[in-house]
Amino acid sequence: MKALALVAALLLGTAAAGRPPEIALTFDDLPSHGPLPPGETRLSVIDGLVAALKAAHVQHVWGFVNGRGLAREAGTAGVLEKWRAASFPLGNHGWNHSDLDKVGAPSFLDEIDFNTPILTGQMAGQDWHWFRFPYLHEGSDPAQRRAVRDGLATRGYRIAGVTMSFGDFMWNDAYARCAASGNDAAIRQLEQTYLTAATEAARASRHAAQGAMGRDIPYILLMHVGAFDARMLPRLLAQYRREGFRFVTLEQAARDPFYAADVDPRLGAAPTLEARLKDAGGKPLEIPSYSEMLGAICR
Repeated sequence: MKALALVAALLLGTAAAGRPPEIALTFDDLPSHGPLPPGETRLSVIDGLVAALKAAHVQHVWGFVNGRGLAREAGTAGVLEKWRAASFPLGNHGWNHSDLDKVGAPSFLDEIDFNTPILTGQMAGQDWHWFRFPYLHEGSDPAQRRAVRDGLATRGYRIAGVTMSFGDFMWNDAYARCAASGNDAAIRQLEQTYLTAATEAARASRHAAQGAMGRDIPYILLMHVGAFDARMLPRLLAQYRREGFRFVTLEQAARDPFYAADVDPRLGAAPTLEARLKDAGGKPLEIPSYSEMLGAICR
């Protein structure tokens, strides 16, 4: 906890020196992500997320849909309806959450199109043309990457990039195991490490942006609609505010020139924050990995 307090103080000090840093929350994998702990349903998870966002007055949070969840898991249609009832928009995350390298550009674009009836139905005439790459992976073959970006541009899509992530999805699996075994001490450990990881990731993203760009950018945070995310979101939002962040929308963040190649896919993929930092002669911050601990806990 001392380390967390120190990092928070550093972030607050930097924010106090100029304009507060901005962060746009986005959530992937609607309507279903990860295993459920005892007593939870997909609807209770989305209820928890929506309640936390509303209580913190965080508005216009985009959720990205994998249509396969509706087809594979009964009782999930209400998730999208609850999200929309809260006035949160929905975008496209591909029908099967497929990796471009594994399916190829034609099938990848087909899976984007498979989601269209869901999005047009849920968004009721509003613009839903934001796409997030599954696994944040545009593919390793330049021709495939170009074909998909051209296809996105033709369809009128903008890409929802990510410039901040702390691997929140890993905690959802661990939490389901620990809750099933009734291990309260382990759950407290999950809570502490989740918040610590979020602060460490925020510090690393800000370090990369300031080293590469000479300034903060509006950061786009990737999260998931998991049960532990719902449990922790009130505390996470309060923590970001204590660290000096101001919440903005995806659209507001994407106006920054850093995201130009996402707003217009025809421009081709731009270097990541980390790549730009390296090109500028800087080094990324070293932050701990929690994957081993999270994979082993409550086994």
